[in-house]
Order: sequence, then structure tokens, then C-alpha cells
Amino acid sequence: MTAISTIALFACLVILLGLSWLFQEVLEKEAFGFDTTVLLEVHRWTNPVLDRVMVSLTRFGDPECVVVIIALSFGLLLWRQQRTEAKVLTIACLGALILNQGLKLFFAKPRPQLWTPLIPETSFSFPSGHALGSLVLYGFLAHLLAIEFPKLSHWIYSFAVVLITAIGVSRLYLGVHWFTDIVAGYAVGFLWLMICITLLKLQTQKKMGGLLKF
Repeated sequence: MTAISTIALFACLVILLGLSWLFQEVLEKEAFGFDTTVLLEVHRWTNPVLDRVMVSLTRFGDPECVVVIIALSFGLLLWRQQRTEAKVLTIACLGALILNQGLKLFFAKPRPQLWTPLIPETSFSFPSGHALGSLVLYGFLAHLLAIEFPKLSHWIYSFAVVLITAIGVSRLYLGVHWFTDIVAGYAVGFLWLMICITLLKLQTQKKMGGLLKF
């Protein structure tokens, strides 16, 4: 566990450095040329079948779907008497929402207008709320499931990574986000997820310590 914690800490430091550079690039409007190149390359692969697939995938990051998943997860955790997990899940999701909206308002980066998107989006572009939110929500749920089913943890985390990545790719394919939006969303989401997982561990240890004292 110490090795894993060290790797996670190192990853967080690298991400923080990368984010500081990326934030500066976005503020100085230096990232748009690269973003445009990436989006135009992705757009070359569009076809009717992929259109339907990507629209379906992006729904897993839509507020309507996310709210239902959060509500069901919260209810299940309470039903299983896992109040600490339910509390931290709430903190994780609310924090992700605040971070996303706050950063969008601060950077006020316009969305791509390279072609007519398949789905309407009106808010600011940076960072991607779908990328940030999906990494926090599905990453946290994957962590809880991995604790519950340790023998399946590899498959659980693998599925979560594939789903989160697919949601990010769908945003690029649909032309509603720049590449740097997705990267920033994942980076901020990962940092917040690590904080929430650490909080969960501390709360769990505190609770177990109280039970032992009792």
C-alpha cells in the first residue's frame, strides 16, 4: 500500500505541474491551434454509426443520467448502513460540480464551432464537465466496488477506465469540447478523486478506531 500511495502522490504532483502550465496556456489563448488540429483529425472519422454510438456514450456523463446514478448509489449505501461512504460520495459529487462550474466561469473559454455539433451545448468549454464528473463519480464508485469485491478489482477499475475514457472521446467526436478541455477535466477530476478517497480512508480509520476503543 505504501508503494501505491507513493505512486499516487507522485502522479498528483505531476498533474499539478501539468495543470499549472495548461491553465497558463488557456489564459493566454495559446492552446487553440493545437486543439483545432486534434478536433479536425477526430472529425475525419465521423460516420452515422459512430454518431449514434458517441451520442449514447456521452449520455453517461449527462446531468440527467449522473443524478440518477448518484441517487441510486446514495440510497444503496444508506440501505447497507454505509453512511460514511454515502457522505463522502456526496462530498465528491458536490465538489466536482463546484470545481467544474467555478473553473468554467473563471476561464470563460468558448466551445468549438468547427462544425455543427450533434448535440446542443451552451455553457463554457473549459474544463469538460463530462470528463471531470465522470472520473470523480465512476472512479469513486469503482473504488467502493473494488473494496467490496477485491478479487474483481482489476476488472472493476478496467471497466471504469474504459467508460471514463469513452465519455471523454465522445465529447471530442461530437465537437462540443476541445482536447485541452478533456485533459483538464480528467486532471482536476483525478486530483479531487484522490482527495475524496483519502478522506474516505481517514473517516473509515477514525470510525474503526472508535469501535476498537469502545
